[in-house]
Amino acid sequence: MAQLYFKYGAMGSSKTANALMAHFNYQERGQEALLVKPQLDQRDGDHIVRSRIGLTNPCIYFHEMRAMADAALQQYACIIVDEAQFLTKDEVRYLVHLVDDCGIPVMCYGLRADFKGDLFEGSRELLIMADKLEEVKTICWCGKKATFNARFDAQGRVLKEGAQVVLGANDQYIGLCRRHWMGNDLGPDFNLHGTGD
Repeated sequence: MAQLYFKYGAMGSSKTANALMAHFNYQERGQEALLVKPQLDQRDGDHIVRSRIGLTNPCIYFHEMRAMADAALQQYACIIVDEAQFLTKDEVRYLVHLVDDCGIPVMCYGLRADFKGDLFEGSRELLIMADKLEEVKTICWCGKKATFNARFDAQGRVLKEGAQVVLGANDQYIGLCRRHWMGNDLGPDFNLHGTGD
């Protein structure tokens, strides 16, 4: 029975690497999985999904998948959506249609909330509609689970205002636990590359 999965985590939790590994696992077993992402995310190039650890794979954009007939999509064993936080409510409802009416499993990977602590539209709808929710975990500099995304400026100050989406700025984000996100604390060993010394 097909299900809709939402696998979410903070920045740096290897969500994209997990999506690419899931795609590889289907291929390794002789099954075709369709790798998809919103066109808004082109920071790694046109029609490419790339993880921070260097894994890459070609993909199609969400609107291109949506233009395909249901029968054509039913030939895939699974649809894997990266950067699912950028989906709209309507696009998530379309994924529900693919699962419920077409019998296609859909695995979505993305952020739950933005740097201000607000839910993305796609994430909110996935939290409501998904059959299975799974947190992809990473840790804060203190060793506790990181559940928040901090955006910082060139001087290393934590930002809590600004545009929700700033693409191509991976080096301006870091995952923090709630306590350190609330306290705007990037850690004692923080440098402007987002890592410890």
